[in-house]
Amino acid sequence: MFGQKENPFKRHSSILSAMSQFEAKLKRFIRDNDIQCEHFVFEQSCHSVAEAAKAANATEEDFIKNICMVNTHGDLIVAIVKGEDRASTSQIQKALGVEKPRLATPEEILEKTGYPCGGVPSFGYQARFLIDPRVIEKEIVYTSGGSEISLVKISTKELQRANGGTIIRIRK
Repeated sequence: MFGQKENPFKRHSSILSAMSQFEAKLKRFIRDNDIQCEHFVFEQSCHSVAEAAKAANATEEDFIKNICMVNTHGDLIVAIVKGEDRASTSQIQKALGVEKPRLATPEEILEKTGYPCGGVPSFGYQARFLIDPRVIEKEIVYTSGGSEISLVKISTKELQRANGGTIIRIRK
């Protein structure tokens, strides 16, 4: 109706509902595939490594990030690096013997992973997973949990089992 403003609580409620839908999907995948990990949902953003560390009461060194890329054929490549590292498209090009991949757009990320940008977990969808060796140096890591307010705590051995990733240097 003309002149009425959107109820901000209704909008907030629908955003939370969408987030919980992604978290629920990941929890189902974890259960159905017997993945040994812990899933946490917070009341604050976990989008950046600093925010996630604060929410989980952990150090930034305990976090990994999932950099979604697309090759020239439109296939998804997920570069998993420590939170303080950056993924290198040149290293990935060299490691896979393919043309240099590009970063996926937020729309491509949602379409190809089923999760929103900022909440993409390290497993649970079809992709070529590449894990930097520095990730494996850690026994336990935190990764995105399906939304910007959730995290998964998982051993690096279980992480590799869950995604079938290849351990190869991909950081800058």
